[in-house]
Amino acid sequence: MEFNFNIDWIVAIPEIFILVIINFLLVYSVIYSTSPRLGYPILIRNITWLGVQVLLFAFLLNVCNPLTGVIAFNNLLVFDNFSILVKSIILFSAIITLILAINYSKFDNLNCFEYIILMILAVVGMMLVVSSYDLIAMYLAIELQSFCMYIIASFKRDSEFSTEAGLKYFILGAFSSGLLLFGGSLLYGFTGTTNYQQLFQVFSTIEETSDINTSNAIILGILFILIGMLFKLSAAPFHLWTPDVYEGAPTCVTAFFAIVPKIAVLGVVVRLFAYVFYGLLLPWQEVLILCSILSMIVGTLGALWQTKIKRLLAYSGIGHIGYILIGISSGSVEGIYATFFYVIIYMIMTTATFSILLSIRNQGNLSKLKYLNDLSGLFVSNPQLAFSFAIIMFSMCGIPPLAGFLSKMFIFISAINMQMYFLSIIGVITSVAASFYYIRIIKLMFFESETKINNLSSLSKENSLFLSFCSIFLITFFLWPTPLALILHNSIINFCL
Repeated sequence: MEFNFNIDWIVAIPEIFILVIINFLLVYSVIYSTSPRLGYPILIRNITWLGVQVLLFAFLLNVCNPLTGVIAFNNLLVFDNFSILVKSIILFSAIITLILAINYSKFDNLNCFEYIILMILAVVGMMLVVSSYDLIAMYLAIELQSFCMYIIASFKRDSEFSTEAGLKYFILGAFSSGLLLFGGSLLYGFTGTTNYQQLFQVFSTIEETSDINTSNAIILGILFILIGMLFKLSAAPFHLWTPDVYEGAPTCVTAFFAIVPKIAVLGVVVRLFAYVFYGLLLPWQEVLILCSILSMIVGTLGALWQTKIKRLLAYSGIGHIGYILIGISSGSVEGIYATFFYVIIYMIMTTATFSILLSIRNQGNLSKLKYLNDLSGLFVSNPQLAFSFAIIMFSMCGIPPLAGFLSKMFIFISAINMQMYFLSIIGVITSVAASFYYIRIIKLMFFESETKINNLSSLSKENSLFLSFCSIFLITFFLWPTPLALILHNSIINFCL
């Protein structure tokens, strides 16, 4: 028994490490920021770099974990190759987001170090979500992440937009959490268990051993859980909170929301619906297909009429979630592989976009870019930045041979192989239509210089390096996609087997 107990703590060492260091960061921050002898120093930059180091060490602990395939803490958490892969993506994207937000905090006078600590605590919740092996553990981990995100969405207390964003996010997030809890209670009431492995065994034989009323109740519980997850993913028609929250929250928080939480929710969705609920494929597959189609259409049409940058990115994210759901709804190993391939490319494109939005400002009053017209004439004032932004936009369109084209190609191939032709056709049509608003941004940067030229500030060293890396990656990825393909293949094959 003692040996098993030690294994539990060893496999969970990345999460435990972050939780322990968070306590030290809190004590350090409170003592030094309230010290009259030191002149009440502003610790936001210091805490950010310390948080980056904490997440970097956690990333190394996660990748180098010697134990895999272990079910720990009384069957509540699982640590396998799949969870290591998804947690590595979460930690890496969180590190990049924190680095990109350093200068933004300086310009906007966001001197509250607490939001950095809350972001790190939310990352712990996401890691636990991915490793959850029980419905109760999953729900508690989602609530841990959600409570932190409710706060950081509205931590800019002097802004009505930020307060409104936090309130909307809290109300709709609580509603989706209630759906998750109700769906889990239905499954427990009719199966007598909340453990993933036991639920899988029940659902694989449900048609042979249960009556129709029990089957309908279990299907209803699964659909409630799915709807709760789709709320978290901001998939249509459960997307109404997304544009307002993206616009109202500070841009550094919007960058965090657009990238990191979705990866965690996708990880648990794949574990639930490609493993636990796979025995009841048809009911949830139909819902996913419908939400995928609606997300692609709503995201494309909604973005066409936007004049604000963050609202455009919100609808663009909804459209990309539609493409990601294509891979999950296919119910195949190839579809799951294409899903995470798409997620990684989308993460790189989105973080590159926010690296620009978090850095450049109007030189006159240092105001941030809010409207699309603020990008007019960017090619005249900063040609290198305009070219990098154009590469990102073309990649989001899916223009070959950029990395965004490969990710969409894999998604559509996985759907075609499962004979989901209508879904593939809708995806191709919406992808072509979505090119309009991406190319409109390029038009503003390169061909509107005669009407308006903004003198924009230069990028910081950190953001410039990251943007250069992303641009080179998007251009050259098609030459050597083998390393990423092998990592995903090994993790997902082991998970599916």
